[in-house]
Amino acid sequence: MCRAMEDMRKQTLKEGAINSVKRMLADGILTLEKIAEYAGLPLDEVKKLKAERTA
Repeated sequence: MCRAMEDMRKQTLKEGAINSVKRMLADGILTLEKIAEYAGLPLDEVKKLKAERTA
């Protein structure tokens, strides 16, 4: 049960980071590198989210 709770916590944190990235991308002020740094996500994932947003 503890493992499942930890997995849920990590997923929730990642979802929050992804939502933050989407807001930062919409704002258009920060570089992709800075967004990745602030969100704690890999740059490749930020680029993927940007591509999904513009598709």
